[in-house]
Amino acid sequence: MDDIQQQLQQRLKEHGLEIGELQLEQFELYYKELVSWNEKMNLTGITDREQVYTKHFYDSVSLAFYTDMNKVNKLADIGSGAGFPGIPLKICFPHIQLTIIDSLNKRIGFLQYVVDTLGLEQVELIHGRAEELGRKEGYRDSYDLVTARAVAKLAVLNEFCLPFVRKSGMFAAMKGGDPRDEMKEAEFSFNQLKGRVKAVHPFQLPVEESERHIILIQKFDKTPHKYPRKPGTPLKTPLV
Repeated sequence: MDDIQQQLQQRLKEHGLEIGELQLEQFELYYKELVSWNEKMNLTGITDREQVYTKHFYDSVSLAFYTDMNKVNKLADIGSGAGFPGIPLKICFPHIQLTIIDSLNKRIGFLQYVVDTLGLEQVELIHGRAEELGRKEGYRDSYDLVTARAVAKLAVLNEFCLPFVRKSGMFAAMKGGDPRDEMKEAEFSFNQLKGRVKAVHPFQLPVEESERHIILIQKFDKTPHKYPRKPGTPLKTPLV
C-alpha cells in the first residue's frame, strides 16, 4: 500500500468506512484500466493518479457518508460514464446489486472489462436510454437508491432517475457548486415525478476543497404512467 492508497483508506475511515487490501487492489486496477482505456476513448479528463483517487474514487464514495449503504440492496447508476459513482460504491459495498445504464456502448464495453478484471459480481451493465428502461418492468419503481453524478440539470435528471426508484426509495443527485437555482427550477418536476427533497449535504473534497453537494430526494409514490416521456424529450423540454 502506498501513500495515495493509504490516504484514501484513512479519509474513508474518518467517515466510519473501513476498506481492506482487496478493495484497495480493486481501486488500483480500476485506475490502471481507466488510464489505459482513456488513450483509446474519452472516459475522463482526469488521469493524474492522486486526482483520480480524490476526484473520482473518494468523490463517488462520499455518497455513503450521507446514506446508509448497508440498507441498500439495489442501486441504479444512470449515465454512469466511466463508472462513477456506481463502481467505487460497489467496491466498498460488495453486497449491492448494481445496475449501470449508459447510452454509449463503448463505455459499457469498458465497464464490462473493469467488472470482469476486478471480479465484481451482481453487476448489470446496460447500453440504453434511461427514458426507455424507466418504463420497463423490473426497472421501473424497483431500486432502493438511484444515483447520477454530473449528468444534467435537476429538472431533467428527475425524469431520467425517479422512475427507477421504488416507493419510499431515494434518488441521490451528486452535484458540484450551489444547486439552489437548479432545485427551484426543478420544483414542478419533483411534484410530477413524486419526489420530495429530503436533504442537501454540502461538503468539500480534500486538499483542493472543490465544492460538492449531494441532494437526497425521496420518492413518495409510484411513477405516473405518462413518465418518463420519449427519448430526447426531457432534455429538449424539461419539466419546468
